[in-house]
Amino acid sequence: MTLEEFKDFVKTGRPLDTEEIHQFMDRMGGEARKVTFRLNSVYHTPDEIRDILSGLFGKDVPSTLRVFPPFYTDFGKNIEVGENVFINACCHFQDHGGVHIGDECQIGHNVVFATLNHFLEPEKRKMTYSAPIVLGKNVWVGSNTTILQGVTIGDNAVIGAGAVVTSDIPANTVAVGVPAKVVKSILT
Repeated sequence: MTLEEFKDFVKTGRPLDTEEIHQFMDRMGGEARKVTFRLNSVYHTPDEIRDILSGLFGKDVPSTLRVFPPFYTDFGKNIEVGENVFINACCHFQDHGGVHIGDECQIGHNVVFATLNHFLEPEKRKMTYSAPIVLGKNVWVGSNTTILQGVTIGDNAVIGAGAVVTSDIPANTVAVGVPAKVVKSILT
């Protein structure tokens, strides 16, 4: 299985339940861990961090990207970041289904992007399926937030610290809580 074949497959939303897919995910996970262990083990300059992340993501990252390690991912090849993005320490990207972060976004400490989920039915529970997470422009995600698969967060939205985002959040709003609910609009 190639990376492009895998990315095309996850877009279908079908279960990730074949031996070929599991072997591919294991291999990619091992490669991602090698890179993140190197990234997280010693100090690196901002340029060195961007170079390491470019290798991890499989494409050049913007020169305006700022990431404070440690940074974790169990795949790495399905992350897109825009210009002037800041990702604080200890964030976890489970990006099999795709994580897309728009320009000017700020991501707080310990944020989890979880693009995989399991089925509820006990007989299917070991199977996973994926869906992308999309952040619009200028989104601020507070520390210790978890964003689940299939969620889109609109431009200029703010997600309060500790939220669990299980459904889409409209642009120009503030959402807080578990599960996250919109509590106010932001005038722009």
